[in-house]
Amino acid sequence: MSYFDAASSLPLHPVARQALLAALDEGWADPGRPHREGRRARMLLDAARESAAEAVGCRPDELHFTPSGTHALHSGVAGALAGRRRVGRRLVVAAVEHSAVLHAAEAHERIGGSVRQVGVDRAGRVDPREFAEAVGAGSTGAGGAGATGGAEGAGAAAGGAAGLACLQSANHEVGTVQPVEEVADACAEAGVPLLVDAAQSLPWGPVPGGWSLLAGSAHKWGGPGGVGLLVVRKGTRFAPQGPVDERESGRAPGFENIPGIVAAAASLRAVRAEADAEAARLRELTALIRARVPELVPDAEVVGDPERRLPHLVTFSCLYVDGEALLHALDAAGFSVSSGSSCTSSTLTPSHVLRAMGVLSEGNVRVSLPPGTEEADVERFLQRLPEAVASVRGRVPGVRADAGGAAGGGEILGGTGGEGGAAGGEVTVDARGKRCPVPVIELAKVVGRLPEGGVVTVLADDEAAALDIPAWCEMTGNTFEGRDGESYRVRRVAGA
Repeated sequence: MSYFDAASSLPLHPVARQALLAALDEGWADPGRPHREGRRARMLLDAARESAAEAVGCRPDELHFTPSGTHALHSGVAGALAGRRRVGRRLVVAAVEHSAVLHAAEAHERIGGSVRQVGVDRAGRVDPREFAEAVGAGSTGAGGAGATGGAEGAGAAAGGAAGLACLQSANHEVGTVQPVEEVADACAEAGVPLLVDAAQSLPWGPVPGGWSLLAGSAHKWGGPGGVGLLVVRKGTRFAPQGPVDERESGRAPGFENIPGIVAAAASLRAVRAEADAEAARLRELTALIRARVPELVPDAEVVGDPERRLPHLVTFSCLYVDGEALLHALDAAGFSVSSGSSCTSSTLTPSHVLRAMGVLSEGNVRVSLPPGTEEADVERFLQRLPEAVASVRGRVPGVRADAGGAAGGGEILGGTGGEGGAAGGEVTVDARGKRCPVPVIELAKVVGRLPEGGVVTVLADDEAAALDIPAWCEMTGNTFEGRDGESYRVRRVAGA
């Protein structure tokens, strides 16, 4: 079995296992106590903090260990906003942030705050200029209270100033690396602290730029689960929320998981020592996947930035494929992968990342290679992938399993203009009550019979249709003319 889901979690690194076992014997006591056992535990905790801080690029007293990466993000957002509540209550986030950040944003809205989402391009990257505008960089009313202190700005009086901005260093679903340095400069100009979710990129190197807060999660780099880190740089206004105690400066109350923390710091140091060489090797393997998938699988789209991306992660989507069925087929073939497809979710809603990018969500596969992956493993995956896609497509009526395109005569439920039906240049396909990828399949069945300029109106109530029908048009060269409720209009382009 080949495990290709490193972006979700990694097995315990051998160095982490050794450190964990040693710390279980030496680090069980309360590090806040002055006796010998307590001092020994404190030494282990302090050494782990110094090691992790060196890897992150911050001072040891700025780094705090938390029960998880999600906890670090939630407490980081809440604490930073509370610390700057007199400046502004507007939270600025990228539309592709991890759900933990978006959930924190929803909680902020529930207590009266506002949220501004900054969109991304089709590669999943934010525009630094748009982000600068969102945080108020260059505006006279942005206020003078910065991430490093200072007087309260005039813009705060109106309540419209940004209190905090959040931008991931790299996306967890498609691997696109964000322009953190440029955004950090814009935030500094506007006097707004920037929180960076570095969960995916931290194993590969420190995050550049003048960010103010940073979060990470140990199980992403081969550390144990249940350990995260939150960095709050000196001078950043921060007010911990909820009950606090004296541990971790009140930013993660409760008894420290010293064995887990020691193992997390040890594994981060170990993966960093190998990061450059491993990144270069894995980048070649993911480049191979990016190049070969469109050649091997008809009607497949590789998404994410082709250059500014994480070295180990590649994502692609396949037309006319049920995402959950494809994951099961690949699992049966011996490959553990993940997906952002709407068809793998009980809510049947597309991934918010794919939705923000405006790319196809159906049949989505995320391949994230763990360290040590061999080229033979990737070649074997590429050999088995076409068969897996064809087997899933073959279960859907009207889809050619061998070529991927839609074939056969789908039911035409209406038509207007000319002679009516397909010959008349306009047809209506009713796909209401049908889930992805059926609405797109029904569209593909009939559009080829229309003359140039003919229109297909698709009636669909599946939320995924709002993403997948425009994405299908983008992939096939047809024109998406818009949506009115559950009605989607597609115009055929000659040769598409």
